[in-house]
Amino acid sequence: MSLLWWHWIVVGLLLILGEMASAGGFYVIFFGGAALLVGILAAFGVAGPGWAQLILFSVLSISSLALFRSPLMKWMQLDPQRPAVDPLIGEIGITQEDIVPGGVGRLELRGTSWSGRNATSSALTRGTRCRVVRVEGLMLHVEPEGGRA
Repeated sequence: MSLLWWHWIVVGLLLILGEMASAGGFYVIFFGGAALLVGILAAFGVAGPGWAQLILFSVLSISSLALFRSPLMKWMQLDPQRPAVDPLIGEIGITQEDIVPGGVGRLELRGTSWSGRNATSSALTRGTRCRVVRVEGLMLHVEPEGGRA
């Protein structure tokens, strides 16, 4: 079976439609764009035989993915100053257990149990209201709500 120009157009449109229907991270759209470009070149007779079209498709899709995905992702970010994660610094949580100075324990924040590290030099007793002062991954560094003890 030989590859006709309209095969490339259909594949390109299906790939672009698939990207739009998924919650992907802009990968498939570059393959769809490359297929459309190869289809247009094949329609004008400049894409060559089938094996050359496949090589052209591969080169175009991988190079466009490597060159344009990162700038596209940066451009599509709506508010670049806003952090990607919901900030927890300044939020108030309640300790679920006693936490020794520098120790790790559980605390409740926004209805969820978190790992919290006592950032002060005094113990936090169970039920103490404490403020998040730093976040490292899933570890919340906390101190008593009124400030350092």
